[in-house]
Amino acid sequence: MIIDTLDNLGKYVGLNPLFADVVSFLKENDLSTLEDGKHPIKGGDLFVNITTAKGRTKEAAVLETHINMIDIQIPIDNDETYGYTPLQDLPDFEYNAEKDITKYGTTLAQTYVTCRPGQMAIFFPQDGHAPCIGDKDIRKAIFKVKA
Repeated sequence: MIIDTLDNLGKYVGLNPLFADVVSFLKENDLSTLEDGKHPIKGGDLFVNITTAKGRTKEAAVLETHINMIDIQIPIDNDETYGYTPLQDLPDFEYNAEKDITKYGTTLAQTYVTCRPGQMAIFFPQDGHAPCIGDKDIRKAIFKVKA
């Protein structure tokens, strides 16, 4: 997991070649003006979902992991808190290959971190994360990057 400002995203392009395309997309597009929905960037290897999520409590947020994709999550209009637990510390749950997601039921996260607009959280396949924790609706961008 990486927590940082969007201004520093370019420092991470060595971790995945598609991160450079995310940096370019952010330079060329204002996330706050994009319509909700899926916006393809490089086919199934890189796209962004713009969505408005209802804020949840820590107890209602569900930890999840992905095998094939990295998430770069960016709150657009409100703070967003994320729960975090390393995959190695999570119990076995069924993986949904079609949606590339494992959800961990009522398992609470080990730790929590909050991002503000202008910041980002990057979750790799080994990072269990519980998004959308907050007391307001959260408009956000979720870049899905082929791992």
